[in-house]
Amino acid sequence: MRRLEQPHVRRAHTTQPSYLTQYLRITKRRGANKAPVAVAHSILDTLWHLLTNGTLYVDPGADYFDRRCDPAIQAKKLASRIEALGFEVTMTQAVA
Repeated sequence: MRRLEQPHVRRAHTTQPSYLTQYLRITKRRGANKAPVAVAHSILDTLWHLLTNGTLYVDPGADYFDRRCDPAIQAKKLASRIEALGFEVTMTQAVA
């Protein structure tokens, strides 16, 4: 894992937008030392799927993690966290 980590992760997270955004997200949460290992794990996981299925790699894009998050689910989770603090929450949808 360490051999894969050094040059390939640095190259992958600068050339592939999805790995770059993953690297930046993990760096904020876990730190700069663990982020390359996590990205290397993602690269190995992707390679395994590509080799076992015989498919070509399609980059999901830089906004992949943002598209995965549903705003309605996030609002519900945040409301339950606020209610756990002892507040009453009423939500109305904003008109755009």
